Amino acid sequence: MPSFQTARPIAAASAPLALRFEHVRAQTVQLVKPLSAEDCQLQSMPDASPAKWHLAHLTWFFETFVLERFEPDFKPFDAGFRVLFNSYYNGVGDKYPRPQRGLISRPSLDEVLAYRAQVDARVQDVVSRAGDADHAELAQLIRLGLQHEQQHQELLLSDIQHALSFNPQRPAYARRWPLASTAPQPVRWHGYDGGLVAHGFDAALDGAFAFDNETPRHPAYVAPFELASRLVTNGEMIEFMADGGYQRPELWLSMGWDWVQAGQRQLPLYWQEDDAGNYRHFTLQGLQDVDPNTPACHLSYFEADALARWAGARLPTEFEWELAARRLPASSATSGNFVETGAYHPLPQQHASLASPAQMFGDVWEWTQSNYNPYPGYQPWEGLVGEYNGKFMCNQFVLRGGSCATQQSHIRASYRNFFPPDAQWQFSGVRLARDVQG
Repeated sequence: MPSFQTARPIAAASAPLALRFEHVRAQTVQLVKPLSAEDCQLQSMPDASPAKWHLAHLTWFFETFVLERFEPDFKPFDAGFRVLFNSYYNGVGDKYPRPQRGLISRPSLDEVLAYRAQVDARVQDVVSRAGDADHAELAQLIRLGLQHEQQHQELLLSDIQHALSFNPQRPAYARRWPLASTAPQPVRWHGYDGGLVAHGFDAALDGAFAFDNETPRHPAYVAPFELASRLVTNGEMIEFMADGGYQRPELWLSMGWDWVQAGQRQLPLYWQEDDAGNYRHFTLQGLQDVDPNTPACHLSYFEADALARWAGARLPTEFEWELAARRLPASSATSGNFVETGAYHPLPQQHASLASPAQMFGDVWEWTQSNYNPYPGYQPWEGLVGEYNGKFMCNQFVLRGGSCATQQSHIRASYRNFFPPDAQWQFSGVRLARDVQG
């Protein structure tokens, strides 16, 4: 039985679990409502997946890990889907090549939605019929599946933005611009003494669920440091570019400079410059003017690191970030700009941050300088779902805090996102840190 981190078993609570399942599954379908069937077929690069594939894979997850385990006389909706919509679970069996997911024209979008509807009904039936002996494991698997679904909800949005960006008509996924009034906010520095701190998931602080990579909680030493009061803005990105940021090798890691040169990069992803020197960028709200006071977004780790070095600072470690996040007011994790706002884009800081850093939850995932490594004593989950996180602990960096495409209920201070250093298409940005000089 997989040892997921949960606050309590599901016994006598199948109704709340069923409602949660229904709600999260409906959110995913709602996200594709603005898209055509043709939009849902697009795959713009190997790292992205078609919206239709996301819809099917998320259903495959519940069919494979819940129905196969708990449904009497289980029969698959379509036996071929076991291969088509497996992502990276080698223990489950064969997989269709990831770079070719856009070539899966059949099943159709309507058939995939019918697949979702049937599996949803069957999962609900299993939940309603489960005996006491099965409740705990069933609840753990469904909670994992729903957290997994919320991860893919964000991926669906970032993937469709990347796909639509290649259309010369610059189609908008949503239309709600301008999003907020903007005003410049000065950078202030908040100091932290550091010391030996408890780090990682704590159910009393973080809620009922954690992925295995957030555990175990352990002591970590943090030297005194300072953290910027706000995120790096588009205006500062423009200053970086005006100062030759993409042409100065001394600002870049060696691999980062190779990345700049190989791609002949001069601008962040989705940006374009007109003859008059004005900048526009493609967003889920279509092609829009770059607002200098809005947090910079879609930056790779290489860009984040170079930008920090140019600013005379550095990226925080994930230990520093979590220490600071734990000291925020309780409302900070629920009042940020998450997908529920419908902005689908970072928002400018509205008020000065005098007492603590602003926008640490929502808006953009914040790159840290921490390699995505296991915590001391880390153990992956048992069984097939043990492939979920641990196998990716190589050549990736940790991001913290969630974004404008993250579900608010999905994020917590201990949450560890991770991507390779060249990844740009995620909603990723920068918060600066610096050492305290003794």
